[in-house]
Amino acid sequence: MPAAGTSTKSDERRRAIVAAAIDCFAQKGFYGTTTHEIADWVGISQPYLYRLYPNKEALFAATVDHVSVVMTETLVAHAQESDGTGPALDTARGAYAALIADRNILRFLMHANCAAGEPLVGQAVRRCYAKQVDTVRRLLGDDDAVRRWFGAGMLDNVVAVLGLAEIDEPWAHVLTAN
Repeated sequence: MPAAGTSTKSDERRRAIVAAAIDCFAQKGFYGTTTHEIADWVGISQPYLYRLYPNKEALFAATVDHVSVVMTETLVAHAQESDGTGPALDTARGAYAALIADRNILRFLMHANCAAGEPLVGQAVRRCYAKQVDTVRRLLGDDDAVRRWFGAGMLDNVVAVLGLAEIDEPWAHVLTAN
């Protein structure tokens, strides 16, 4: 008999919990979201959630780890789909833009940075950045390109989260390059 919390059903629940956690934490952040809200979203009891994740910090860290994997898979998949005719930085930015088109992923990532003062969360966020730096370095080839990509990505975050593409103001045009 498998140990408690290790069955296929538990794995399915973990995936459902992480998906709900992305959405819940994206809306109210680490500090504003309760585990009760996440459990309700998934349709499970809060005690069952705690059987799978010992506390909110561990759940948030697991969610950061999941999003990191999604980010890496998205970047690598777009790089493999690229025809190789455009600059690698543009390909990487296109992949990132596709990822953050899901505003919940973007908002979750922003909240993750804000909650990095929590020990487990901070470790997960640093792992995420390390993984992304390694992935982007493999795709772009050098550290200067990695820094340019991260700088452009941070600008893309601001443009996306503030909806600047829909704002017809001179300052917004500067940031969106329109």
